[in-house]
Amino acid sequence: MQLALLKRALHTAGKPKVSAVLTAYLKQCNEPPWTSYFIKHTDVYNDQFGWSHFNWTLDTGTNYHILRTGCYPYMKYHCTKRPWQDLTLDDRFFRCIKVVNLGLPQLFYGLAAMFLIRHVEHVQIGDGMAPVPIYFLYAEDKGSMY
Repeated sequence: MQLALLKRALHTAGKPKVSAVLTAYLKQCNEPPWTSYFIKHTDVYNDQFGWSHFNWTLDTGTNYHILRTGCYPYMKYHCTKRPWQDLTLDDRFFRCIKVVNLGLPQLFYGLAAMFLIRHVEHVQIGDGMAPVPIYFLYAEDKGSMY
């Protein structure tokens, strides 16, 4: 048990939290109306494990609805600027769907994404950390409504 904890600590040492990348990217893009990106599991510490649909409020007061799923070897984030709303039921529903499907659609989505990703951007995280790459199917028009 202690060996497993030590291995996990060493594996994630020096990696930024995925929540920090999410916050930094939304700020870096001047709080866009929406965005959708992939991030590699190996580049971050996944402090949002198990979360599927939730609110994410920045320190500026701007709230986003985050729709998130694992799609190995990535995690997929779809972020939409919207007022805070109780998303507990939605979150549980999406989790149940993932369990019932045994995660197979997410696996296939991740495998397909490996061939479809065409654009990379880097997110600057403070504290002297190296920039974190995030991936897109195509370059987004920052600030566009659609």
